[in-house]
Amino acid sequence: MTSFATFRGIGRRTVLAGMAVALPAALALGLSGPAKAAETLTLSSWVPPSHPLTADLLVPWGEAVEKATDGRVKANVLPKAPVKPPQTFDAVKNGVMDVSFVVHGYTPGRFLLTKSAEFPFFGNDAVATSIAYQRMFEKYMADAGEHDGVKVLSVFTHGPGTMFNTTREIDDLSDFDGLKIRVGGGVVNDITKAMGVTSLLKPAPESFELLKNGVVEGVFFPPESVKSFNLQDMIKFATKVPGGLYNTSFVMIMNQAKFDGLPKEDQDAIMSVSGEALARLAGEAWNKADKASWALMDEKGIKVTTANDAFVGEIRGKVDPLQKAWADEVKAKYGLDGMKIVSEMQAEAKKLHESGM
Repeated sequence: MTSFATFRGIGRRTVLAGMAVALPAALALGLSGPAKAAETLTLSSWVPPSHPLTADLLVPWGEAVEKATDGRVKANVLPKAPVKPPQTFDAVKNGVMDVSFVVHGYTPGRFLLTKSAEFPFFGNDAVATSIAYQRMFEKYMADAGEHDGVKVLSVFTHGPGTMFNTTREIDDLSDFDGLKIRVGGGVVNDITKAMGVTSLLKPAPESFELLKNGVVEGVFFPPESVKSFNLQDMIKFATKVPGGLYNTSFVMIMNQAKFDGLPKEDQDAIMSVSGEALARLAGEAWNKADKASWALMDEKGIKVTTANDAFVGEIRGKVDPLQKAWADEVKAKYGLDGMKIVSEMQAEAKKLHESGM
């Protein structure tokens, strides 16, 4: 029978040996605490899940963020936007959601410099125009204060603005007589008025009902929107303007406090998939969607024409004074040369397109 002394000796040696293994592990657990849960960003889209802004931009960007941060930051796309499109900027700023995209023109009078990307004849390739815009934004606009209160992730544009209607072929400005056209705000609204066209300022998702109920006879949209908003059975005519009748300026933004609360490592990771990378992703999404929409319009027998030189000249004659007035306002408010910004941006887009990027 083992004596108490022997048992005590064996027990002591065993306990001490166990402590030598267990104590460092226990201390390590105590010092490190439980594994930190991943940070989740709430992403919001005000267009349908199948729309390229959601399916080919917001969702892939969220996946890229998760990969870039090694899973420390995850993205959750809300099933429905909590606010209407024009309220998106302030909703992100106030933390209603963490990330979303904004059409600058949906809040008239709020943004000035971003109109530089919205004038006609910018380009036919959304990748080239988006990257050119992002570069000019960083160079001339990022520090102007127009986006105070949010973290700008990237700016971008859609494909070339095109004329669509239910009634007749458009070969010159007089063909718009008697037609009402839905527009999305920003410079396109000013362009439409300058051309003498009766316009209605409404967010894109309302276009189907506006056409269906005869509230408008046409829309100014990128080609993608005909398919995305299911307009192909109502639209009968399309008129392309070389380089686009207009462009729409978008910005992807993040709640500033949410961004600031992340570790520097994760901030850097998020920005590595934003900026120009995000602008390229957006442009690729638009180009892909434009191509698919043109194919659908061909299938539906929609008549497509291209504005001739005379028609382009008419448009240019109406738009040039608008651009000059905008440049004067930019000079007065920011001390910047607006005409130089526009010409440099358009030249950059042309160079990017010709290089194949």
